[in-house]
Amino acid sequence: MAEPDRAVARQMALDAIARGDATGWFEALYQSAAGQTGAIPWADLAVNPNLADWLVVRPLASLGKRTLVVGCGLGDDAEHLAALALHVTAFDISATAIAWCRQRFPDSAVNYRVADLLDPPFEWQAEFDFIFEAYTLQALPPELRARAIVKLAGLLAPGGLLLVVARARQADEPVGTLPWPLTREDLAGLNGAGLETQSLEEYFDLEDPPVRRFRATYRRPQ
Repeated sequence: MAEPDRAVARQMALDAIARGDATGWFEALYQSAAGQTGAIPWADLAVNPNLADWLVVRPLASLGKRTLVVGCGLGDDAEHLAALALHVTAFDISATAIAWCRQRFPDSAVNYRVADLLDPPFEWQAEFDFIFEAYTLQALPPELRARAIVKLAGLLAPGGLLLVVARARQADEPVGTLPWPLTREDLAGLNGAGLETQSLEEYFDLEDPPVRRFRATYRRPQ
């Protein structure tokens, strides 16, 4: 089969959203890839550089141990964090993606789970000391994003730290198409859900062409 490019994956997503299924396209995409990693547009088979750069200057002791990776895809970010002696749970809504992670890393210490950010397991409430979310919120239409933000905040333990990486835009700029860039107003939903902003960077990354991003951290008060 031909490997789908980003435009094909985007159209698959928009068609699913038009049918009222805003998240089912993830499983469809992973299934259609048929084991070809190049068919997954975001699968770089390496740790997210926006996470790796942040970790260089971050004392690991400040992260705590219980770690969650949201929308883990093929597992590279989860494995990177687990290698730092963190106790990592990683989830994706796609069962095929999770099976793929387990196949790629058969001896992994990561607890890979199939789960939905919009309806996470009850036992995950206020459970994690460190949460990493990259590119999942931006893949959700606005009418679901606010709900997802509240659910995400609810997974953070008292004193815990959340790191969010996403495409960025200003509120007066065009909304664009999927992946929809987030605004500062979108991220403020995390404050409304009880988290305190620790840092908020806006920058252009090193992709070709460069992508404007937010990298933001939030803490739940003790």
